Amino acid sequence: MDLWLIWLIIAAVLAVAEIFTLTAALGMLSAAALVTAGSAAVGLPLPFQFLVFTVVATVTVLFVRPVALRHVVGRQVERFGVDALVGRHAYVVSEVTGLGGRVRIDGEEWTARAYDETLVIPAGKTVDVMEISGATALVYPRD
Repeated sequence: MDLWLIWLIIAAVLAVAEIFTLTAALGMLSAAALVTAGSAAVGLPLPFQFLVFTVVATVTVLFVRPVALRHVVGRQVERFGVDALVGRHAYVVSEVTGLGGRVRIDGEEWTARAYDETLVIPAGKTVDVMEISGATALVYPRD
């Protein structure tokens, strides 16, 4: 059996294994085996074929795989739900202490507590939402 055909079979096996694992590493090794099959078809001796496979595999795993994984995994660009409220400003409706109070965030009224439990924030002040704990906003005065 020709060497290029063996490398082609290795590339196919690695590609199928990549489909089941989704790690991107086996896909890169499959690409390296495919390039090596081409070099074997040209007539490169076996030691140089191993060198081609090693170089291509190393380059793809070290440089191409991280880029591919970043595109597959991606980042969450926007925050949703109560996470989107953190960092917003709120208007104090009734005095906020370490025990309780009420604030208005984007038109909705929320129960609130002072982020620093020693603070007393009077009604009418503007505060920043530092954290959401259950249905309670932990707030800190802007001034």
